[in-house]
Amino acid sequence: MAVYRDAKCKLCRREGAKLFLKGEKCYMDKCPFNKRPTAPGQHGAGRKKVSEYGLQLREKQKTKRIYGVQEGQFRHYYEVADRMKGITGENMLSLLERRLDNVVFRMGVGASRTQARQLVNHAHFTVNGKTVNIPSYSVKAGDVIAVKENSRNNKFFEQIKTMKVANMPKWLEFDPEKLEGKVLALPTREDVDSQIAEHMIVELYSK
Repeated sequence: MAVYRDAKCKLCRREGAKLFLKGEKCYMDKCPFNKRPTAPGQHGAGRKKVSEYGLQLREKQKTKRIYGVQEGQFRHYYEVADRMKGITGENMLSLLERRLDNVVFRMGVGASRTQARQLVNHAHFTVNGKTVNIPSYSVKAGDVIAVKENSRNNKFFEQIKTMKVANMPKWLEFDPEKLEGKVLALPTREDVDSQIAEHMIVELYSK
């Protein structure tokens, strides 16, 4: 699988919007996007007329980068969403939100989705009592996500126990002291706080 190893702040600059890929740094004045909001490269500041296809492509790329998935994975989410009942774009975003790495991030355990993905990869979490180390694992309503017993004394998770939970999505709950959370319901379009025009992605893939 291809892995992006360049500076993540370049991705925000390329998409012309903050994707919040670096956790707390994205909220600070020293964020590179605040200093150089233009696209990276020699001609990044030049004005370019973007076609309808270009706008749709950029929206797809932005969403991929927000959730940290590759093209093959992203296309799969679209195809699954297209077969589901309801609105395809909203179904796709719901599937992306249900990824285990995103759930860990949404519960506030990871400062960014990248950090949350690393924690899941290192097998620090259980789902309904079973260890899961697959970031793309799709949670269901009623699932209980918890830090594994032998990871709870880790210095990182000790700090989590004292944190205050803020901006918790209504479809999730998390108890910092117990290091345990629960999926109360499946996420809806209203629960996605990122500025995403999902209809443009659907139009792109429908061509």
